[in-house]
Amino acid sequence: MDKRFCLDLNLNDIKDWCAEKSFPSYRADQLFKWLSTGVICLDDMTNIPKDMRASLSEDFIFDEGMKIEHEFVSQIDGTVKLVFRMYDGHIIETVIMRYKQGLSICISSQAGCKMGCTFCASAHAGFGRNLTGGEMLGQVLLSQKRMNERIRSVVVMGIGEPFDNYDNLMRFIELVTCEEGNNLGSRHITVSTCGLVPKMKEFTALKSQVNLSVSLHAPNDELRKQLMPIANKYSLDELIKACDEYIKATNRRITFEYSLFDGVNDGPESARELYRLLRGLHCHVNLIAANEFPGSPYKRSRKEHIEAFRSSLERYKINATLRREMGTDIMAACGQLRRGLEQ
Repeated sequence: MDKRFCLDLNLNDIKDWCAEKSFPSYRADQLFKWLSTGVICLDDMTNIPKDMRASLSEDFIFDEGMKIEHEFVSQIDGTVKLVFRMYDGHIIETVIMRYKQGLSICISSQAGCKMGCTFCASAHAGFGRNLTGGEMLGQVLLSQKRMNERIRSVVVMGIGEPFDNYDNLMRFIELVTCEEGNNLGSRHITVSTCGLVPKMKEFTALKSQVNLSVSLHAPNDELRKQLMPIANKYSLDELIKACDEYIKATNRRITFEYSLFDGVNDGPESARELYRLLRGLHCHVNLIAANEFPGSPYKRSRKEHIEAFRSSLERYKINATLRREMGTDIMAACGQLRRGLEQ
């Protein structure tokens, strides 16, 4: 876009703009405060003078850059899915979930996804473009405003592969953790990757307190290649080595996401292979009863197989829990986001 989206601006950017346009520096603080509370409509910024609002409108994109197009609310658990339309017509989806500790949000990092995982609805929606850091931030701030409640944790696990949009992801983390702005603690952010090993290494070098989650879904290369095309580029040996480097560099536990598909990766031998793959790593396995969507070639694992798989990992001393299902009736659960207006 020719003009920057307003939420891509940090406080220093706004101060520089005010200096360039000869507006008082305190106006930057006023504007940044509005933006940090999710107010992106210039007409709602009542203490910003009209001449400044006119000048801002000429230079930046405000509310026309990101609008809530639709809202779905789960009748099962109250999970909310917001559908956003961007300035160029692209559609993204954001999911807000309520836990005992407060609201958690699952945000998208791209409009669509290039990774082509065969079990994921997002892969069937095609790829549009990368989201900017401000568009990722906007999902948090506009959701907070819509819910009238602070978001306590953020998972970058929605549509898209975050490490395929690495620079904008880093910008988002900078913006959402800004003390003068939203001020979310790094340990309350989790980034999920399907395993882009070079970017995992780059992320590890930062020694950030942001949590890292890896979508695994298979205990061997052959099966993982069937489920996830990225496995044709980076082997499990390469992936696990990168995970081990992250653990040693940050002294933080890593989470592996493992969706269970009926008759595919949910048997006793898969559990044994997974143990052999992960033993010795400081990790947690997040088991997911795979969520189905129209056209999916896979069925969710049966309840007894899920429990047997989890019990096997526990016997092998692998820390594992079954993820709580949320928002399945509004196509808001893991693997169901589509980048569309349908429920």
